[in-house]
Amino acid sequence: MNNFLTQDEIRAAQASFMQKVFGWMAAALAVTALTAMYVASSLNLVEIIIGNKIVFYALIFGELGLVIWLTSAMRTMSSTTAMMLFFAYALMNGLTLSVIFLAYTADSLAGTFFISGGMFMAMSAFGYFTKRDLTSWGSLLFMALIGIIIATVVNMFWKNDMFQLIISYIGVVIFVGLTAYDTQKIKELHLENADSETQSKGAIMGALTLYLDFINLFLYLLRIFGRKK
Repeated sequence: MNNFLTQDEIRAAQASFMQKVFGWMAAALAVTALTAMYVASSLNLVEIIIGNKIVFYALIFGELGLVIWLTSAMRTMSSTTAMMLFFAYALMNGLTLSVIFLAYTADSLAGTFFISGGMFMAMSAFGYFTKRDLTSWGSLLFMALIGIIIATVVNMFWKNDMFQLIISYIGVVIFVGLTAYDTQKIKELHLENADSETQSKGAIMGALTLYLDFINLFLYLLRIFGRKK
């Protein structure tokens, strides 16, 4: 189908597709932020969600299971179902991330959010506009991500603050790179999609990918610049 499109038409299709991706991503981030703030402002909800370890860890594992299900079953579900699951994940993530509103000052949260936003937009723009093929970044960043996950687990037992700071800096580098890499790959998704239903699911999947990049970038930056109460 794309063989009959001009370069201008392809660029216009890419721009339209990415507008949907960033729109869904921004909406999901808003759901997460508003949910986290609401929970942090309610002593009863804090006690239920954060004060109860069973509920808190059930939410964490529930999030993990939901995002795995969403990514693995995306092709077989409708775009409406995919959208509902995406926002359910964003809401659950807001419930668990409410802990950061209790642990860090409002000024440092706001400052870190703007720093994260600036870095994310810069690298996403790089990924979108660069003519360089970033495919080679993918395997390197994935291996680095596996390494940092292992290091984080090790430090849960070691509890070394300096090691945690090093992990945080490496995490920032990884997710800055993933933002550019994922943006470029997502931009090309519409070339493989022929119908509007598949286009919609592709946009939701792209939004989830960039949402996760932003959340992780924000959390690693918060560990570096955040000021605890």
